[in-house]
This record gives sequence, structure tokens and C-alpha cells, in this order.
Amino acid sequence: MTQEFLIQGEQVRLPVQVRDAETHMAMFSVPIAKAQSVIDYSGLDILAIRPGRAVCALMFIEYKDGDLKQYLEFAVGFMIRPPGSEQSGAVGSGALGDARRLLTGNTGVFVHRLPVTEEFTLEAGRTIWGFPKRLGDIKIQRSAASTRGIVHLDGQLVADLRVAHGVKVPGAGISSALDTYSHLDGVTRRIPWQLNASDTRLRPGGAHLMLGSHPWTDELRHLGLPHSAMFSSSIGHMRMTFEEAAIVAAGAG
Repeated sequence: MTQEFLIQGEQVRLPVQVRDAETHMAMFSVPIAKAQSVIDYSGLDILAIRPGRAVCALMFIEYKDGDLKQYLEFAVGFMIRPPGSEQSGAVGSGALGDARRLLTGNTGVFVHRLPVTEEFTLEAGRTIWGFPKRLGDIKIQRSAASTRGIVHLDGQLVADLRVAHGVKVPGAGISSALDTYSHLDGVTRRIPWQLNASDTRLRPGGAHLMLGSHPWTDELRHLGLPHSAMFSSSIGHMRMTFEEAAIVAAGAG
């Protein structure tokens, strides 16, 4: 039976389809103990990519065509160990190997922060999947060499992230089935997420991050940011499918 939700007077049916989106992302190595302290409220466990190190991802996404309409999004996420799985230890193949591991679905991703620019996707994301969406002011600026994303909340700068264009990944594209995790109102959820990506570019480093004065930046500074990224990536064309959320556990907040 198809599940439906009434969002601002419109029916949204699962699975939700995104037919075209563009993303620019930087992945940072951070201390695992500090990362775990940031997401303890979720009941999830940070994945160690190397002894004592974890991954924090910052990304800007432009949704150009999809069931939740057009909008911009900024995400702060962490690579996590899916509940019930064993810790697999270090990735062990360098920055680009870490990138491929994320993009090919060998781990889970917990969405910690998620400002968006439109009310419709705000209500849909919170209602359907428990994503911690809130309204923000997000701008994306493009040049021949890089793409820059700037996000403000409550009139204060959160992050200014510039991602340089990398080397194009050979082949037709990347397809993955990846579990994304959310937490809202004391409940942690797992959302099956399918991704088909083309026009993908990767490079070691390649990102410049500036943090502002918004309170959210305190936890990013707690992680040691800003510093050099492990790698950055851009995806020129993404198609995504978001399935029904399943409750994992109740967290602390």
C-alpha cells in the first residue's frame, strides 16, 4: 500500500523522488570521541575510519526537480556504524578511498543539522522522515574554478564553504543504496536512500571553510574545524529515492 502524507494541502507519496539535484561536499577528519559526544543524543555510534578518527561532512545541495519542489539545503552529517553491525576499523585506502566508501553505501550517514530554504520541504522532511530541518538563508555562488555555499541562521553566519572543482570520476556514474539516519523529538529513524550520480568530481583537499558566530559553530569548532578537508566532491546530476522511515530507537533528546 502506498503511503501518503498531506503536506500544506498537497499529497506526497512514498517513495519520494528527486529527479535532479546538484551537491558540493567536503569531508573532514575529526576526533572520534568529540564526534561521538556531538551525536550521543541519537543513540548511534560514530564509525572509526582510522584509530581515533571519524568523518564529518559538510555539504550544500540544490534540489532542482523533485516531489518536494525546488530548494537549497545545507547539511552537517557524520559517517556512522549502522546499528547491529560490527566496527570494521580503518578504511585504509586514503582520502579517495574514503570518498568511494561513502558514495557506494558501505556505511550509514547520520544527518545532524539540516537547514533548508523552503517551508514545503521543511514540513515534509520533519513529518515524513524526522529530518531536523529548519529554515535558513542559503546562497550558492558558482565560478569557473569552484562553487561556494553560504548559510545564515537567525541573521548569523553559520558556514561559508568553497569547494574547488575536482577531477571527473571516469565511467557512467555511481549508484548506491545507503541508509540515512535522522533524529527528531527523541526518536531516531533509518531512511533507505537510493542514489544515482553522474558528472561526479573528486579531489584530495579542495575545500576552504569559514565559520561564523551562530551557536551551531561552537560544535564545529569543538571538532577542530576549520582545517584542511580530507577530500571534496561535486555531483552535477543526482537522482534520489527516499523510502519510508523506520524507527530505530529513542535517543536522549
